[in-house]
Amino acid sequence: MTRSFLKSALIPAALLASVPAILHAQAADPAPAAAQAGSYKVETSHTRVGFSVMHFGFSEWYGEFADVTGSLSIDPAKIENTKLAVSIPVATVSTTNATLDEELVSADWFDAEGYPTITFVSTKVTRTGERTADVTGNLTFHGVTKPVTLHASFNAGGVNPMSKAYTLGFNATGTITRSDFGVKNYVPAVGDEVTLRISAAFEKGE
Repeated sequence: MTRSFLKSALIPAALLASVPAILHAQAADPAPAAAQAGSYKVETSHTRVGFSVMHFGFSEWYGEFADVTGSLSIDPAKIENTKLAVSIPVATVSTTNATLDEELVSADWFDAEGYPTITFVSTKVTRTGERTADVTGNLTFHGVTKPVTLHASFNAGGVNPMSKAYTLGFNATGTITRSDFGVKNYVPAVGDEVTLRISAAFEKGE
């Protein structure tokens, strides 16, 4: 094997290894104050709403929803004026177990036919740190509306090098009590407290 062949093989590998760092540097500014104020929409393909519950006290059981849509109005200088509204299709629930997914969308559990969407509409936003805020709003799930607080953290803002759209990214966590929303099957053997883990991207409108 010649030295020239090794050189030509190694250079592309080195370039490929550096691509994630290059794209991140071009795309994202991690400083919340640098984020652009304005109106945004959920970037559906890179937004997920995850949930977990304890299963008979032995293990944590996970699932997620996809195809999330919604809007965000934000000004980093006036974070308390932020407005958020999202809609989640119940039928997109996925646990990697097809049989269980069919059970969850049935009338015995989430009842996707009777209550096809989960919605969250913010009512109050409170800054809790340089990059964090509590977002309180009304969560409507399974035909019941209850106040819920999400603990949000800012990831970054910048031009997505793939879509060319200015994008903001956030993570958020929270908890709900599923029996409060009328989903009571197997409580307490299967946990009543549900942990939410959300990863969301928002694209700025033109």
